[in-house]
Amino acid sequence: MKREQQLKRLSLSGLAAGLLLLVVPEQAFAMHIMEGFLPPMWALAWWMLFLPCLWYGLVRLRRIVAEDGNQKVLLALCGAFIFVLSALKIPSVTGSCSHPTGVGLAVILFGPGVVAILGAIVLLFQALLLAHGGLTTLGANGMSMAVIGPFVGYLVWQMACRAGIRRDVGVFLCAMLADLVTYFVTSVQLGVAFPDPQSGATGSIVKFMGIFCLTQIPIAIAEGLLTVMIYDQLTKRQLIAAQGH
Repeated sequence: MKREQQLKRLSLSGLAAGLLLLVVPEQAFAMHIMEGFLPPMWALAWWMLFLPCLWYGLVRLRRIVAEDGNQKVLLALCGAFIFVLSALKIPSVTGSCSHPTGVGLAVILFGPGVVAILGAIVLLFQALLLAHGGLTTLGANGMSMAVIGPFVGYLVWQMACRAGIRRDVGVFLCAMLADLVTYFVTSVQLGVAFPDPQSGATGSIVKFMGIFCLTQIPIAIAEGLLTVMIYDQLTKRQLIAAQGH
């Protein structure tokens, strides 16, 4: 009971911080692809890829909750963590805007399948409440932030555990690389949708990567460090079982 109360307090704190973002307007182009920005063909294509991931994530989520109902609170905590971090908009000198993703913690605790569901819920609320992203582009944003980025982070975490790397280093690498891969996939999505007239899709992808690069690398490092601190506190308070070495 004490463990559940602590998790509930952490979840409510995260949601409260997220609600504060509703009153802070931000005019900038962020890593979430805005509503109506992608051509209809590409928006539909990314949705078609995202839907099977949602189905798999729902199966995994139902199995986890059926095995241990107490995991609902921890799932809410992970969802709040993703919502707060991914709603932050950090301006860049390039005139764009970048943000953390917050998916590393959920990937470590529940695997990439569940993150697809948590990410979809977060992206939906951000599109409706914060005008951050959009409904037509939710498939594309979901594939980058809730599927591909988390999947790479999960692979890194598993390899770190098998290689005997220190747990804090593994957590850091998982969160940092999940963030960077999300930014890379977003650049690819924009690059193939809007190829450069001279250099084609490849040149366009490189240009989009350059737009985000100056802020995304330090953001990814900061997110990795923050995830290490959160994971460390959860294990010290015995709210989760320590994994790795």
